[in-house]
Amino acid sequence: MSLSFGISPALVTPFLDGKVDVHRLIKHAKDCLSRGCRTATLFGTTGEGPSVGAMERDRIASEIIHLGIPADRLVEGVLACSPEEAAYSTSRALRRGAHAVLLAPPFYFRPAPDEAVFAWYATVFDMVGSNLRDILLYHIPGMTGVPLSHAVIARLREHFPGAIRGVKDSAGDPEATFSLIEAFPELDILVGDESYLGRACAAGAAGSICGVANIVPEAVIALAENSRDDPRIVELVQEIGRHSIVPMVKALTAHVRQDPVWAVARPPLPTLDERSSARAVSLLEPFGSVIKAIA
Repeated sequence: MSLSFGISPALVTPFLDGKVDVHRLIKHAKDCLSRGCRTATLFGTTGEGPSVGAMERDRIASEIIHLGIPADRLVEGVLACSPEEAAYSTSRALRRGAHAVLLAPPFYFRPAPDEAVFAWYATVFDMVGSNLRDILLYHIPGMTGVPLSHAVIARLREHFPGAIRGVKDSAGDPEATFSLIEAFPELDILVGDESYLGRACAAGAAGSICGVANIVPEAVIALAENSRDDPRIVELVQEIGRHSIVPMVKALTAHVRQDPVWAVARPPLPTLDERSSARAVSLLEPFGSVIKAIA
């Protein structure tokens, strides 16, 4: 099946002595891209984006491009509350030539009515100006507390024609995802929950930005391309969901990279010990040799 977006790992962010380790991040991104991922996503939820400041994100993205990853192979995550920060980060990413920007709604003051959510996005888009393009609206109400309704999506498309490329749906509700696909067939609907990615692609989803692609990218790509779910992935996702999700994805990445630095989370997220991740690690065995350690 031909997917308009394909698979993009929501890259976990390595921290060494409290700072982002750019060289580890680049090696990991290059490896994921070499294994069939179309793009790689920086500083989304799995990348602890809200824990990395705007200036730091900007510097790291620029350095990654300078060190050899083409800008158009990167999706840049922007998770900010103020319109100024969101517009600054979005503008910088687009000027660098990013493939797309994954833009979440503001997440501190909630609940937020549709009118206010639309007004926030409209303010950001107006501030970005004529460079506005390739925006992926980020629907992850479990984290932001601010859902993106069909009405808000439709209104943004009407007021900013051509700017909205798609929606990343990380609500974990298959029926809601299928509803998005039906309501917006011209948009790239991306699935954050790998457990039903195959079914969603069969229904018309364009691919995924997801955490498990850090760990077993070929298996995630196969889900989308074959339009069939994989019980191994379903069991792995369920186990990850029994824990703090981002630290668990980091622990599994540390396992496949054979490098404990990858397991370290930036506070306020906890860092999991090997005992906590043991069962999840055991669930990688059916995938065969997934160890891809990079020196």
